[in-house]
Amino acid sequence: MSRPRDPAPYDEAYDERGRPRPHYAELLAALDDPGALAEEVQRRLTARGVSFSAAPGGIYALDPVPRVLTEPEWSGLRAGIAQRLQALEAFVADVYGAGRVFEEGLLSRVEVESSSHYEPAMRDAAPARWITFAGLDVVRCEDGRFRVIEDQVRMAAGMAYAVAGRDTLRELLPVEPPQPDLSLVFGELALALQEAAPAGVDEPRTVILSEGPSAAGWWEHERLARELCAPLVTLDDLEHRDGRLVAWLDGRVRGVDVVYMRTAEDRFTCPDGSSTAVGEALLDPSAAGTLAVVNARGSGVADDKLVHSRVDELVRFYLGQESLLPSVPSRAVTGEEDDLDDLVVKPRGEMGGGRVVIWRDADEATRERARAAIAAEPGGWIGQELVQLSVHPTVVDGGLEPRHVDLRPYALLTDNGARVLPAAISRVALERGSLVVNSGQGGGAKDTWVPGPY
Repeated sequence: MSRPRDPAPYDEAYDERGRPRPHYAELLAALDDPGALAEEVQRRLTARGVSFSAAPGGIYALDPVPRVLTEPEWSGLRAGIAQRLQALEAFVADVYGAGRVFEEGLLSRVEVESSSHYEPAMRDAAPARWITFAGLDVVRCEDGRFRVIEDQVRMAAGMAYAVAGRDTLRELLPVEPPQPDLSLVFGELALALQEAAPAGVDEPRTVILSEGPSAAGWWEHERLARELCAPLVTLDDLEHRDGRLVAWLDGRVRGVDVVYMRTAEDRFTCPDGSSTAVGEALLDPSAAGTLAVVNARGSGVADDKLVHSRVDELVRFYLGQESLLPSVPSRAVTGEEDDLDDLVVKPRGEMGGGRVVIWRDADEATRERARAAIAAEPGGWIGQELVQLSVHPTVVDGGLEPRHVDLRPYALLTDNGARVLPAAISRVALERGSLVVNSGQGGGAKDTWVPGPY
């Protein structure tokens, strides 16, 4: 028996009759030679040294056809993102504090504390804020509505790539984007990092912690260091002195007040309770209140994929509101279910798409490997409802073809509340029919135009 046909995905640029939507008409009419444009975009990005080493060939693949959002679309997204971020901040503070979420039974302690990003050492901690900078992975479903497919709190990467894409395309496209210059977002991030500093520090010194040139996003780390005026350091540059974290900078020892984490290993403790290298460097000054880590360690429980399934309830619980930007439904899986065909099976604590299985499209060998992994990690996997990501015209072999996209907007929590930034990336699956948009899995990116001014 053949399975039912999938509903047609929402087309971002064309209506049901194949006509350009009004907000795309001028842009699409101006694309005389998209193939030549694509080649020139990549040439200029390469000349500027823009790279992403986790992608095939280390190439940051930027498609030259921007995604364009209307004022009603962006206004709705901004409100929903801000609401969601405020609820997640309240949730993390509650998890390590009063624990009301457990008392009310929305989540159990076992469910949260079994997350690979739960930090026992952060119990009763009180940072200025747990979440300073975050991203959300948002999809538009078949019905045209936006939903969140994943939250990105631990390390919301990519904003510098969004700026680089805009800088490149505004030189080449015949149509002016609403926000030609996105560089203002770096200043907003710098201020948010300063606000996260420990109490009583008037002129905080911020450093960016990276693995160094081996890091997948090393180009972004270097760009952020320049734009934020924050030295780029590795663990080898750090040590403790008199209860403080210090860094060797230009041959001198300087006190550090804020560490902006951009390392793949971001936990303080291993599952067996021992300290990671990051924990050995940062835990003691963090616990002593002399150092702020952004985002605070332990905040990763907010983007755990099992927790993600309950965020709509968390919005209701902490804010007394209905979710404006709901989650794509998901649930825990054991691997013994008879039918997983309508699910995307994911490890609950990982990002990057490396072990994601779209069950209905997987061959039996892939399914067996997934079942074995699920059995080896009880409680460590979730199944998320399979949705048809919207499609967007993308340059393929010199012409335009529809490819599936998602959206990653970025937001800050500051003393003035949540602030959704005008820099956003739409990630695109470059293979026909693929729903995998991650750059490390062969996906690309699109500049994303949102209404201004700001």
